[in-house]
Amino acid sequence: MTSCFTGIESTPKITASDVKKQNIPVKEEDSFLSEIKPQPFSEWEKGKRFYVSDDKFSLLTLPPASSAKELSGSVITYDSYTEISDISGNHILELTFFTEDGSSLSYRTGQTAAAIRKSDRLDIPFLVEMSVVDAVREKLEGKKYYIMTPSWYDTNRQAFQGRKFVPVTIKHVLPGNGVYSTILEMEDENGKPFILFLSVANDLKSLRGFSSLFSFTDPRKNFPQITDETWRNIINGKVAADMTRQECRLALGSPASVDRGVGYSSVREIWTYENGVYLIFEDNLLRSYRQ
Repeated sequence: MTSCFTGIESTPKITASDVKKQNIPVKEEDSFLSEIKPQPFSEWEKGKRFYVSDDKFSLLTLPPASSAKELSGSVITYDSYTEISDISGNHILELTFFTEDGSSLSYRTGQTAAAIRKSDRLDIPFLVEMSVVDAVREKLEGKKYYIMTPSWYDTNRQAFQGRKFVPVTIKHVLPGNGVYSTILEMEDENGKPFILFLSVANDLKSLRGFSSLFSFTDPRKNFPQITDETWRNIINGKVAADMTRQECRLALGSPASVDRGVGYSSVREIWTYENGVYLIFEDNLLRSYRQ
C-alpha cells in the first residue's frame, strides 16, 4: 500500500505513535497495585523467601552448579550477608541462602556494600520475592474482573488468541519469573482455563500491568451505541463490513500506520497492522479488509 490514491489528494502517512497520541484519563485501575513493591534490602530479615524461577540460578551460586540440586520451582530462604573482597579489592556483599532441604548456598552480588546501601535495592537474577507474590495473591485471588487483552496463554504457557471485554475470575496467583513477578491462573465466564503474566512494581514489562489487563467495570457499558452483533465481533477480535473506525480499533487495537486520502466526495483510509492485517475505510465505515 502507498499513501497515494488515484483521483484524490493524499496526506502524509500517520505512524503508530501518531495514532496512539491522546490524552488518556487516569483510571482507578492504574494505581490498584501500586503499593506492592520489592522490599528494600535494608529491611531483609532472616527467613525472607524467594522463588527460584530457573535452574540457571545454580550457576550463580556456591557451591557450583555441578554439586547443586535442581532449584527451579523451589523456594529458598535468605539467611545473612557478609562482606568479602573481590579480585579488585572491592568489598562486595555475599549472601547466604538455605534450600528447602537445609543446604546452604552463597550468592556473590558483585556490588559493593556502599552501592547497595545507597540504592537500598538488590535484584537477584532468577529469583522472585515471595512477599510480592503473597501481596498480589491477597489482592487478586478469587476476584472477578473484565479482561482487556486477548493475549492469553494456555496451561502449557503457549500463547493463543483469547477474547477481551469479558468477565474472568482469578483462581490462583503463582510466582512468575525474572520479567513478570506473578502468573495468574484464570477462568473465563464459561469455565475455560488460561493464564496471564502480570507485571508488578518494578518489573521490566510495565505494559502488562494491572490496568492494561483488567477493568473493574464492564467496558460494554461505555459503548451503548454498538450493536450486540458488532460487540460479539469486538470481543472475539474480528471485524466486519460497515464497522466504524472506533469499533475496529476496539476489535484489533491501534494500527501500525494509517494512509489517509481526501477525495471530491469521500475520505478514505487504509489501516495496516504489523501482522499483515489491513482495513480500508470510506467515510468512517469499513468497506474492505484482510484479516
